[in-house]
Amino acid sequence: MRAAASGVPHCGSCDRPLPWYVEAGEGSFGAVVERSPLPVLVDFWAPWCGPCRMVEPVVERMSRDLAGRLKVVRVNSDETPGLGRRFQIMGIPTLILFEGGQARDRVTGAVDAGRMRRWLEPHLAAREAG
Repeated sequence: MRAAASGVPHCGSCDRPLPWYVEAGEGSFGAVVERSPLPVLVDFWAPWCGPCRMVEPVVERMSRDLAGRLKVVRVNSDETPGLGRRFQIMGIPTLILFEGGQARDRVTGAVDAGRMRRWLEPHLAAREAG
Protein backbone atom coordinates (compact mmCIF):
# COMPACT_ATOMS: atom_id res chain seq x y z
CA MET A 1 0.00 0.00 0.00
CA ARG A 2 1.43 3.33 -1.01
CA ALA A 3 1.31 6.03 1.67
CA ALA A 4 0.32 8.67 -0.89
CA ALA A 5 -2.36 6.64 -2.68
CA SER A 6 -5.24 8.69 -4.00
CA GLY A 7 -8.08 6.47 -2.78
CA VAL A 8 -9.07 4.75 0.44
CA PRO A 9 -7.57 1.27 0.97
CA HIS A 10 -10.08 -1.60 0.94
CA CYS A 11 -9.80 -5.33 1.51
CA GLY A 12 -9.58 -7.24 -1.76
CA SER A 13 -11.82 -10.00 -0.41
CA CYS A 14 -14.62 -8.26 1.47
CA ASP A 15 -14.18 -4.63 0.29
CA ARG A 16 -14.19 -3.29 3.88
CA PRO A 17 -12.02 -0.22 4.54
CA LEU A 18 -8.53 -1.03 5.79
CA PRO A 19 -6.58 0.96 8.37
CA TRP A 20 -4.31 3.57 6.81
CA TYR A 21 -1.34 3.92 9.18
CA VAL A 22 1.90 5.21 7.67
CA GLU A 23 4.98 7.31 8.38
CA ALA A 24 5.95 10.52 6.64
CA GLY A 25 9.00 12.75 6.53
CA GLU A 26 10.00 16.12 5.16
CA GLY A 27 9.97 14.95 1.54
CA SER A 28 6.74 12.96 1.62
CA PHE A 29 4.57 15.12 3.90
CA GLY A 30 2.81 17.00 1.09
CA ALA A 31 1.80 13.86 -0.79
CA VAL A 32 0.99 11.78 2.28
CA VAL A 33 -0.83 14.38 4.38
CA GLU A 34 -1.72 17.54 2.48
CA ARG A 35 -3.08 15.77 -0.60
CA SER A 36 -4.89 12.98 1.26
CA PRO A 37 -8.49 12.26 0.22
CA LEU A 38 -9.33 11.64 3.90
CA PRO A 39 -8.84 13.69 7.05
CA VAL A 40 -5.39 12.91 8.46
CA LEU A 41 -4.37 12.54 12.08
CA VAL A 42 -0.66 13.37 12.28
CA ASP A 43 1.23 12.17 15.35
CA PHE A 44 4.44 14.17 15.94
CA TRP A 45 6.56 11.92 18.18
CA ALA A 46 10.14 10.90 19.06
CA PRO A 47 11.57 7.52 20.05
CA TRP A 48 12.90 8.79 23.41
CA CYS A 49 9.53 10.31 24.46
CA GLY A 50 7.67 8.28 27.12
CA PRO A 51 4.25 9.91 26.55
CA CYS A 52 4.70 9.31 22.81
CA ARG A 53 5.09 5.59 23.46
CA MET A 54 1.89 5.71 25.56
CA VAL A 55 -0.05 7.40 22.74
CA GLU A 56 1.26 5.16 19.94
CA PRO A 57 -1.17 2.25 20.55
CA VAL A 58 -4.07 4.71 20.86
CA VAL A 59 -3.16 6.33 17.55
CA GLU A 60 -2.83 2.93 15.91
CA ARG A 61 -6.22 1.94 17.32
CA MET A 62 -7.81 5.05 15.78
CA SER A 63 -6.50 3.93 12.38
CA ARG A 64 -8.34 0.62 12.84
CA ASP A 65 -11.50 1.96 14.51
CA LEU A 66 -11.91 4.79 11.99
CA ALA A 67 -10.74 2.90 8.88
CA GLY A 68 -12.19 4.47 5.76
CA ARG A 69 -12.84 7.74 7.60
CA LEU A 70 -9.34 8.70 8.78
CA LYS A 71 -5.73 8.31 7.70
CA VAL A 72 -3.11 8.19 10.46
CA VAL A 73 0.44 9.41 9.86
CA ARG A 74 3.38 9.33 12.26
CA VAL A 75 6.13 11.95 11.95
CA ASN A 76 9.38 11.47 13.88
CA SER A 77 10.11 14.98 15.20
CA ASP A 78 13.83 14.25 15.59
CA GLU A 79 14.11 13.48 11.87
CA THR A 80 11.86 16.32 10.63
CA PRO A 81 12.88 19.61 12.29
CA GLY A 82 11.51 21.62 9.37
CA LEU A 83 8.02 20.21 9.90
CA GLY A 84 8.33 20.88 13.61
CA ARG A 85 9.08 24.54 12.91
CA ARG A 86 6.42 24.81 10.22
CA PHE A 87 3.67 23.52 12.52
CA GLN A 88 5.09 25.11 15.69
CA ILE A 89 5.54 21.84 17.56
CA MET A 90 6.53 22.93 21.07
CA GLY A 91 5.97 19.61 22.85
CA ILE A 92 5.43 16.00 21.93
CA PRO A 93 3.37 14.09 21.39
CA THR A 94 1.42 16.62 19.37
CA LEU A 95 -1.52 15.35 17.34
CA ILE A 96 -2.75 17.54 14.50
CA LEU A 97 -5.88 16.85 12.49
CA PHE A 98 -5.61 17.89 8.84
CA GLU A 99 -8.58 18.28 6.53
CA GLY A 100 -8.24 19.34 2.92
CA GLY A 101 -4.52 19.85 3.41
CA GLN A 102 -4.96 22.33 6.28
CA ALA A 103 -4.29 21.90 10.00
CA ARG A 104 -7.72 22.15 11.66
CA ASP A 105 -7.14 21.22 15.29
CA ARG A 106 -4.45 19.92 17.63
CA VAL A 107 -3.86 18.24 20.97
CA THR A 108 -0.54 18.16 22.80
CA GLY A 109 0.26 15.51 25.38
CA ALA A 110 -0.77 11.95 26.05
CA VAL A 111 -4.48 11.23 25.58
CA ASP A 112 -6.41 8.01 26.08
CA ALA A 113 -8.57 6.36 23.44
CA GLY A 114 -11.84 7.80 24.75
CA ARG A 115 -10.61 11.37 24.78
CA MET A 116 -9.02 11.00 21.35
CA ARG A 117 -12.22 9.56 19.90
CA ARG A 118 -14.29 12.39 21.45
CA TRP A 119 -11.86 14.90 19.93
CA LEU A 120 -11.92 13.34 16.44
CA GLU A 121 -15.59 12.39 16.02
CA PRO A 122 -17.08 15.91 15.71
CA HIS A 123 -14.57 16.76 12.97
CA LEU A 124 -15.27 13.56 11.06
CA ALA A 125 -19.04 13.84 11.50
CA ALA A 126 -19.03 17.45 10.25
CA ARG A 127 -17.05 16.43 7.17
CA GLU A 128 -19.35 13.51 6.44
CA ALA A 129 -22.48 15.64 6.90
CA GLY A 130 -21.32 18.24 4.67
